[in-house]
Amino acid sequence: MNDYLRMEPSVSSNVAVASQAARLIRDWIEAGTYPVGSLLPSQRDLSEQLGISRTSLREALSTLQGLGLVVARPGKGMYVTEAPEASAGEAWRFADSHALTDVYQLRFALEGFAARLAALVVQPEDLTLLQANLQGMQQCIDASDFLQASHLDFDFHMQIATISGNHAIADVLRGSGEVMQESQRLPFYKRGARHATCEEHAAIIDGLAQGRPELAQQAMAAHIVQAAQRAGVHFPTGL
Repeated sequence: MNDYLRMEPSVSSNVAVASQAARLIRDWIEAGTYPVGSLLPSQRDLSEQLGISRTSLREALSTLQGLGLVVARPGKGMYVTEAPEASAGEAWRFADSHALTDVYQLRFALEGFAARLAALVVQPEDLTLLQANLQGMQQCIDASDFLQASHLDFDFHMQIATISGNHAIADVLRGSGEVMQESQRLPFYKRGARHATCEEHAAIIDGLAQGRPELAQQAMAAHIVQAAQRAGVHFPTGL
């Protein structure tokens, strides 16, 4: 293992450091350096190997835990639970320009409020379109067509932003469409939770159908936080 990062002095973003560290540890797991069931080195040893702070390492390990690749066992350490799927394609393509955490935080800030506004004005025909979208996404997930599922996911959120009547929010989401859609693709690769997005979308539709702004906002906020966690991102919300 000679691929030490030694990069923290030259990289200002702790998020970028943690992301690169998580990627490198993941590579080690995939290469069999740390096989399934093995104990990772201590945080002190890992941070020294990678040339990063304990804080950045903990963020990296949190990301790997969110992906289900490692698990913490109290009093023992961090163990590898499974190897990455070779076909998963979970790398964040926009790491050079947008931290994935920032994207989810932006969505959390905007989309919950959009859902709240939408619940006040939603019409039966809007709900019909959202239900059709949900059914189409379910079919794509069943067929493991995660790319098309992410297209439908993006359309679902854009429909709600449009229903809300807040053109500024809709324009922000639409203007960052490629980045937003990529953030929506990643959660589908979380093994054991691939239908979670559909379940969460159904809860959002329920809040809208009841015409309850607070319920719709809470359902949207919960969905974005949980989707972020499936993508390996954890951030404080104050909820």
